[in-house]
Amino acid sequence: MLVVAALALAAFGLHGRFPDPRDFLGALTGADYWWITLAVALQAVSLAAFAWQQRQILKAFGVRIGAGFTMAVTLARTAISISMPAGSAVSAGYAGRQYVRAGTAKEIAAASLIVSGLTSIGGLTLLYVAGGAAVLTRDPRLLTSPQPLAVVAGLALLTAAAVVTGRRLMRRSAGKSAGPARPRSGNRVAAFARRTLTSAREAWHAGAALRAREWIVGTLYYAVNWLTDLLCLAATCHAVGLPVGLITLSGIYLGVQIVRQVPLTPGGVGVVDTALVAGLTAAGATAATAAAAVVIYRVISCWMLLPIGGAAALWLRRPLTAARTTP
Repeated sequence: MLVVAALALAAFGLHGRFPDPRDFLGALTGADYWWITLAVALQAVSLAAFAWQQRQILKAFGVRIGAGFTMAVTLARTAISISMPAGSAVSAGYAGRQYVRAGTAKEIAAASLIVSGLTSIGGLTLLYVAGGAAVLTRDPRLLTSPQPLAVVAGLALLTAAAVVTGRRLMRRSAGKSAGPARPRSGNRVAAFARRTLTSAREAWHAGAALRAREWIVGTLYYAVNWLTDLLCLAATCHAVGLPVGLITLSGIYLGVQIVRQVPLTPGGVGVVDTALVAGLTAAGATAATAAAAVVIYRVISCWMLLPIGGAAALWLRRPLTAARTTP
């Protein structure tokens, strides 16, 4: 039902933007499959960078989990993220439960997800900075336009403020002695909210206690994750012969990422596809080649991951052993 709904949303979002079916099929069948193979390899590197980042963060907290187990969690949570409403939140909860199953404390699992989210913003910020610098070398007049600089500055300030605030809260709580125990409330909702806030505070403090090196490494891994996904799109464009430069394509990609953060549909189905097709055609591509490139990219980065992630989720349901969870 989710697949049918996603296809219906995609058809609605792309209505009137697809070219003649014969031109579209001609662009698909005429694609260079060496470039498509490269695109698949780049998407695999993107997922591997995400998995390795998770493993390194957990290692920084003193938790050792095997590479195969971490990769399986990454594939399963990616499939959840792109197939369910509010998929990012659901996939994060799923990953946290899997790490707890593997022997990680709840606070550490939650802290690793918080750190991962912040470093994701940092990695995307690095791409914005690098892309902005490349564009400015071609047209310095863009310095007078505040919008791109505001986006980069906002992302950087958000990450820095979260880290600094967490460190200060950690020091403040460490300097205070524990007060008298509060009387327990009979309200289950209040008790649940209290436990949730306590767990979130402990996770925040644990994440803020990481050294700067762990934050930098995590950010760089996420930058690789974003960059290889961008290069995957570039490879699919080359596969159908799109005459779009890498800098122009980077601008389209980074612009779509802003739209992608608004969870209007599972996996951005319809929204992302429409934005990419519109951006490529505005850059000079024909409707047939733009649609073919986007379809190939989305099959590799989205639809192909659903059965792979489902298989990984089934594998993770098996009883855990030390050989599967530790190197």
